[in-house]
Amino acid sequence: LFVSGSRESAFVHAISSAGVVFAITRACSQGELKSCSCDPKKKGSAKDSKGHFDWGGCSDNIDYGIKFARAFVDAKERRGKDARALMNLHNNRAGRKAVKRFLKQECKCHGVSGSCTLRTCWLALADFRKTGDYLWKKYNGAIQVVMNQDGTGFTVANKRFKKPTKNDLVYFESSPDYCIRDRDVGSLGTAGRVCNQTSRGMDSCEVMCCGRGYDTSRVSRMTKCECKFHWCCAVRCQDCLEVVDVHTCKAPKSTGWVSRT
Repeated sequence: LFVSGSRESAFVHAISSAGVVFAITRACSQGELKSCSCDPKKKGSAKDSKGHFDWGGCSDNIDYGIKFARAFVDAKERRGKDARALMNLHNNRAGRKAVKRFLKQECKCHGVSGSCTLRTCWLALADFRKTGDYLWKKYNGAIQVVMNQDGTGFTVANKRFKKPTKNDLVYFESSPDYCIRDRDVGSLGTAGRVCNQTSRGMDSCEVMCCGRGYDTSRVSRMTKCECKFHWCCAVRCQDCLEVVDVHTCKAPKSTGWVSRT
């Protein structure tokens, strides 16, 4: 899947690039890297909708994280001149921009009885889940493109769709049939995959099993239970035996399943 030009590959490149930005930016703020620290540009006073404030604390150095990710993640793609390299560069950038999109300003009030006569603010990364959810939506709305004749960019494959922005994910190859095992295209199939019987989402047995149905088995497993907090400071639990139903997707019928191994 990593070498194809599908929308799944687009998402993998975007979320991987975003992950590098997040990890490096966080490491800078926590003093884990010698080459960077807090954002040096966030100094002095500024103004927002609530009034004046002073920059303080340790603002996350998102610009350094983006710069590092661009140099590190894009290095391989910059050597290529084909459509896949252009696609990967575009999606890598979309992933980096997604992290910066959710940078948030946090403030602390100073004054008598907690009044906000003086505020100190800093910029902080939001939880990475927000970036992941945002890129997941972009995956669902990814735009199929074709390479320009001069090899410098993309045009939409279907003229009825809008031109992709820098925030959109792009792809140029249709996705393989992930229901069927086909190692040539990197698909392991869904036979034997655990599914959620009560879900209506992508993890549901109806979707995951591609309409083939599922098997149910009852299994026993040990879980932590009766957990109690003990002063100070430990949580102690008991081991409990739990019996649950596990649902797994049926394999395709042998008459219509061709496995390329």
